[in-house]
Amino acid sequence: MREQSSSSGWLPTLGLGGLAAGLGAIYSLLGRWHDLATSIPEFTALALAAGALYLAGVYLVERFPLGPGAFLIVVLGTMAFRLFLLPREPALSQDVYRYQWEGRIQRLHLNPYTVFPAAPGLQGLQDPNHPIETGRDVSTLYPPLSEWSFSWVKTIPAYKQLFTGFDLAAAAVLLALLAALRLPPHRLLTYTWNPTVVMSFAMCGHQDSLAILTLLAASLLIIHRKPRLSVAFLALSVLSKFFSVLLLPVFLKRSRMAYAAIFAALVALAYSPYLRAGHRLFKGLTDYAAGWEGNDSLFRLIRLAGNSKPQAELVAGALLLAVLAYALKKRLEPLPACLLLLSSLPFLSPNAFPWYFTWMIPFLCFSPRAPLLLMSVTCVLGYAPVVAYAAGQPYRDSPFVLALEYAPVYLWLAFSGWKEIRKSKLETGN
Repeated sequence: MREQSSSSGWLPTLGLGGLAAGLGAIYSLLGRWHDLATSIPEFTALALAAGALYLAGVYLVERFPLGPGAFLIVVLGTMAFRLFLLPREPALSQDVYRYQWEGRIQRLHLNPYTVFPAAPGLQGLQDPNHPIETGRDVSTLYPPLSEWSFSWVKTIPAYKQLFTGFDLAAAAVLLALLAALRLPPHRLLTYTWNPTVVMSFAMCGHQDSLAILTLLAASLLIIHRKPRLSVAFLALSVLSKFFSVLLLPVFLKRSRMAYAAIFAALVALAYSPYLRAGHRLFKGLTDYAAGWEGNDSLFRLIRLAGNSKPQAELVAGALLLAVLAYALKKRLEPLPACLLLLSSLPFLSPNAFPWYFTWMIPFLCFSPRAPLLLMSVTCVLGYAPVVAYAAGQPYRDSPFVLALEYAPVYLWLAFSGWKEIRKSKLETGN
């Protein structure tokens, strides 16, 4: 609950300014660090320190009435943090070099669903200073809208600028959503100051920001009672990254089931230029699903219970469908449904890399759940295996680091659930 007195409103604003200065110093240092991939312990310490400052900022925004000066600090911090990290070479992930390779493939009018970096005659399309090591024999796993976006620019700095631009556009849509719901615009901080968000897009150049932007646009349109456009933008989100398909039943329940035809038509139209790939159209995606498992939590526990990976995938899929059924049964509005489903997905997924948690963070602006805010900070520990991988060793997770990353979050979630159950029983007199 927010404090009602505004007589000392300058104090939280001053505190917010101090937090912005501290975060700016950390991002400035990370932007100038020579080789983060071989300095993961130092990076992790700085990222967690940034997370602590970020959580303090969320607390100020949630607890105190703030005026235009504080909002200006939020906006300036949003821009400055990204500017500190944009100029540096991508760190902690090589995905952006794969985007560059696929962009070249697109411009050569080759089908990205049938070719791969190690294919004969195509090795020369790679960046010679950053040859693709992961998935060299696998065709693309990205949907068509992401594929098209890879062809829009050519250089690595341009890719970072493009996906950071989508990130900032998502922030603008978030402001419109906050205004539509009559919530304080300062809550924008919950997304734009989050270290995982800032580093995923401005430092690493991940393309998830395109899917987040289009999903937020779909959410805004459904609130403004424009269901056809909303479903169309949801299709664009799925065509950027597949995770948004989970939300199709939620959006259709708020509009009409017949609008599923709009969704299907747009998806079919987007895939039509690539249909010559035939059965290989989703081969890259299935190869990735079969071959990778990293930084997972609940999925790993399901495996440890004696299940094979396919069995664990069936169990995790059933649990995710149960979460979807719960959201539909409770008739959750799109925004809380997005938070529930997009936070459940990385917990149940065999792959939960830090940038996957950016999917849920925009929706914490509307419902700032403390355990999920903590998860958005501790997920930076998922970069720990990069040290060994950069040294040529297999990508291997540490059980100790995974426990540090997830155990506090699950304990907090369990405690919060227990409190909710106890409160419900007291209210019903049981």
